[in-house]
Amino acid sequence: MARARRLILIAVAAVSATSCLPAALRGCKQEAPNPNTAVPDSFVVAFETTRGRFDVMARKQWAPIGTDRFYTLVRAKHYDDARFFRVVKDFVAQFGLSGDPAVNDAWRVRCIADEPVKHSNTRGTIAYARGGPGTRSVQLFVNLKDNPKLDTLSGFGFPPIAEVVAGMPVVDSLYSGYGESSARSGPQPGREGPSQDTINTKGNAYLKAGWPKLDYIKTARVVQEWRSPARDTARR
Repeated sequence: MARARRLILIAVAAVSATSCLPAALRGCKQEAPNPNTAVPDSFVVAFETTRGRFDVMARKQWAPIGTDRFYTLVRAKHYDDARFFRVVKDFVAQFGLSGDPAVNDAWRVRCIADEPVKHSNTRGTIAYARGGPGTRSVQLFVNLKDNPKLDTLSGFGFPPIAEVVAGMPVVDSLYSGYGESSARSGPQPGREGPSQDTINTKGNAYLKAGWPKLDYIKTARVVQEWRSPARDTARR
């Protein structure tokens, strides 16, 4: 359990101890969904990556607040050119920090409220990473295997918002050779994973210099949507 905590209790910045809230998230302010954004009940996002394409089905019934944020981020092209900076074989593939430091700075304290876990963290499901209660922001991870411990970890768990519905072999093939970062800052390039604090402040320039083998998202686009008739009528 201690190892699982160390691996996943990371949101926007790396932590040196699992009991500490990431520095970048101290003072994180919860942001309610924009009532003017008509988010579908479910939608498919196509991720074009350096390894190929995989498709994700987001399901609002699983976690409406998290799904709303995901829709907003994809529509804003937030994930374009974002690296899979933390890929742990047989555990998770994590992404979501922008390659542009200015974008990271704008989003770093824009968090969303917690939600209950309505669907287990099974293989292929996607959930937000976070460093404690009330710290979900922009980072997501794909479960590379069934991770039921993440449903209740630390008493709050990680509620999935979506699942990979096509192209899971692409996700499985993401480069995982760098592994975890053992230090909060100053990890050895090429020998361990990058520092999330430094990704925040230096973006892709930092990753390209020290971790050139990382796979990344070329584009992420909503390609299909489903809305209930009642909601469609109300919007007219």
